[in-house]
Amino acid sequence: MAELVPQAPSAVAVIIPAKDEAQRIAATVAAAKQVPGVDLVMVIDDGSTDDTGRLARRAGAEVMTHRKNRGKAQAMMTGAFAVRNREISNLKPGERPRHRALLFIDADLEDSALNTAPLATPVLAGEADMTIAILPPQKRSGGGFGLVVGLARKGIAELSGFQATQPLSGMRCLTREAFEVALPFASGWGVEAAMTIDVVNAGLRVAEVECELHHRVTGRDFKAQVHRAAQYRDVLRALTVRRARRLTSSGRLESLRRMLMRRNA
Repeated sequence: MAELVPQAPSAVAVIIPAKDEAQRIAATVAAAKQVPGVDLVMVIDDGSTDDTGRLARRAGAEVMTHRKNRGKAQAMMTGAFAVRNREISNLKPGERPRHRALLFIDADLEDSALNTAPLATPVLAGEADMTIAILPPQKRSGGGFGLVVGLARKGIAELSGFQATQPLSGMRCLTREAFEVALPFASGWGVEAAMTIDVVNAGLRVAEVECELHHRVTGRDFKAQVHRAAQYRDVLRALTVRRARRLTSSGRLESLRRMLMRRNA
């Protein structure tokens, strides 16, 4: 039987995890709808206490709601599963689904969300299975001291061989196949580093793409430092899990090799 070759996506679904983004979500949705190939924008209102969901719906997005905050990774999966359910719900018997590319973007991009278009182009053309945005220096000063970025970059290189320019970039476009091999997503802020490792190790094609995107920059006050500590914890956890998987896999292969040697002795 001939192997079925995955079809290149026919369109793009934009998935936007959002929590308390009422000031920015409408502009982000409006800009995302203008990305060529986009026929669906889905916002996952992840336990917001403001009008994020209502304003996203008014701007033209479909909205899924988590009554309590469940974290970025879970919001991303909720959105992607909702898109998949839509794609398969009206299929005729024997008909194969034509999956959309999944374009994950941050809720605070506002008008610059339109500039995620270069992420979708290689995926729609069948030239890449996942693209990752490289952002320019941001207009506002701030940011951390590079500890989390360095941890993620070194971990990705160690565990997959991929040299990530911006390992924590949340703007990514994936084929359905790339999404599936990355499941289940690592929890919390470890999702991007883990996703890169899993997709590369599955033998899929990953490309970095420069995008003129602008978003809020985390400051250096106490609240920001707490946030970065949580990021470091989550990235370290994701890397630790994948190191353990590699050791387990290596152990199983060695056990199999020894068993075969005994049999052939």
